[in-house]
Amino acid sequence: MFPADAEERLATKVEQSRFAGVASAFSAAGIEVVGAPYADAFVENVRAQLLGVDGVLVWVNPIQGGRDRSVLNAMLADVASRGVFVSAHPEVIDKMGTKEVLYRTRGMSWGCDTRLYATLEAMRAELPASLMSGARVMKQIRGQSGDGVWKVELADRASPPHGRISIDTALQVRHAKRGSAEERMSLGVFISRCESYFVGAGGMIDQAYQPRLSDGMVRCYVVGDRVAGFGEQLVNALYPVAPGTSPGDAPQPGPRRYFPPTRPDFQRLKQKLEREWLDELCRLLGLERLQLPVIWDADFLYGPKDGHGADTFVLCEINVSSVYPFPEDALAPLAVETLARIKADR
Repeated sequence: MFPADAEERLATKVEQSRFAGVASAFSAAGIEVVGAPYADAFVENVRAQLLGVDGVLVWVNPIQGGRDRSVLNAMLADVASRGVFVSAHPEVIDKMGTKEVLYRTRGMSWGCDTRLYATLEAMRAELPASLMSGARVMKQIRGQSGDGVWKVELADRASPPHGRISIDTALQVRHAKRGSAEERMSLGVFISRCESYFVGAGGMIDQAYQPRLSDGMVRCYVVGDRVAGFGEQLVNALYPVAPGTSPGDAPQPGPRRYFPPTRPDFQRLKQKLEREWLDELCRLLGLERLQLPVIWDADFLYGPKDGHGADTFVLCEINVSSVYPFPEDALAPLAVETLARIKADR
């Protein structure tokens, strides 16, 4: 399943779409693949289509163009209750696919100083003290492509005026959405700008900024509970400006490059994720390993070096709603895992 405009609903052949590699791998595993273009306007037609298949893999962003997944998720939950395998299931998305997972797992070794603001009033009351500790990264709980992700720090980095922070205190702020530039604004203006993130079941996560951001970001592509490939992005959304240059000179995000799960320098991260963090994640979120999506990813920033000079990693986000693209190395394991899940659900 993938997005389609209501007025352009077509019987799309997956083999001619961006999912052609997925279709080929699934066909090789003995799975017949059909496309299910989706829009809320024809949800009942798609429901009927899904009730005629064994399983559905869903690639629909959580928010895009002012829309959300509320109608879609209700339909998918209904289809799943009738015996169709759904990945990722809406209940699993709610548990691990929003930024709230950063707060719920903050005590794990992939965590850092992380705070949750469930209301705008809580953010207004608690953010000033948080900013006293240094630069922060603010993230709306539901979002994608950098929308609602901000780097925030005091404009006077040495100390706030009069030793305290008020709504008039000046901040340096940069939105992670592509094309954004650093801005100077008051704390009050920034909080007002974030008001829309608290509508409905919203909120914001407040994380400590990671000084090694310029070393890049590593994405682990996971099939079920096994790492099936890596992505690496050396210039990411909040990459800092070079010393002596203006805020507007910050580089824009660069391309993500893909690697097999055997890349040598990422093996420590792979082992930590598979042998330690997944068990902790499932325990904290109340999930079984078999409930993990058949394809999902976790983004990691570099944390401080440990006592032996080895890299540590800090979780940046987990993506489960619309994980694409991913390395070709993940395609065959994805097909095998999907077939196993479908058979297990019968």
